[in-house]
Amino acid sequence: MNKTKVIAVTNQKGGVGKTTTAVNLGVALARAGNRVLLVDADPQASLTASLGVREPDQMDITIASVMKTIIDDGTFPSDYGIIHNKEGVDLLPANIELSGMEQILVNTMSREYVLKEYLSQVRDRYDYVLIDCMPSLGMLTINALVAADSVLIPCQPNYLSTKGINLLLGSIMRVRRTVNPKLQIEGILLTMVDSRTKNAKDIISSLRETVGQNIRVFETEIPRSVRVAESSLSGQSIFAFDPSGKVATSYGQFMKEVTEHAKDRSRSDCVR
Repeated sequence: MNKTKVIAVTNQKGGVGKTTTAVNLGVALARAGNRVLLVDADPQASLTASLGVREPDQMDITIASVMKTIIDDGTFPSDYGIIHNKEGVDLLPANIELSGMEQILVNTMSREYVLKEYLSQVRDRYDYVLIDCMPSLGMLTINALVAADSVLIPCQPNYLSTKGINLLLGSIMRVRRTVNPKLQIEGILLTMVDSRTKNAKDIISSLRETVGQNIRVFETEIPRSVRVAESSLSGQSIFAFDPSGKVATSYGQFMKEVTEHAKDRSRSDCVR
């Protein structure tokens, strides 16, 4: 039985730490001995740039190339377009060409399943696949949610970010009802947390008391730090850039929560 876990990292609100979470969770999982594929499903290519690719738009083979080949019923080798990063993760990169894929998908048969078809060909090479989604619910994000086993929701503790969670949850439920009934919610990860402010404390407390009744809110909170932006600019994970810092420590703890959660679910499935 294939034990690969595919997680879509998504939030319809931008600037909440999706890419930072995908990079650092992926590297943390790899450092723990897992085989990890990171998939950049955002035309802005932030994930690709954060892993050291300086000119994404100059790349010939990206996720757009892969999806177009799938649509055209073409074939490709299993490592087609994959970049092997020095921090131990594999990357399927993106660039601006992906922005045209939304329109192509509109006129494609079984358009929601293109990314799932690709992952079906490579997923058994990995323990975890993390998909970094764009901040909208277009066809690319739908493809990610159809391909995923679960959804991880990074959320900044401010009014606008938490206000959008109900909209996102509604979108996830619609995908579950129509095209991916097995899709689960991995949980909500609080990011860019400034624990010194009363506003952040109040929002976090309210979120845990309300949403947390039905959806897991991870115990780990990722603190706000300028080192995160600096690590992305340098094309490194926080573990390579600032290994002894508070953000690296937090993502290490978060990785353990994710893997323990996966084990608990696996045991529950076995019992059922």
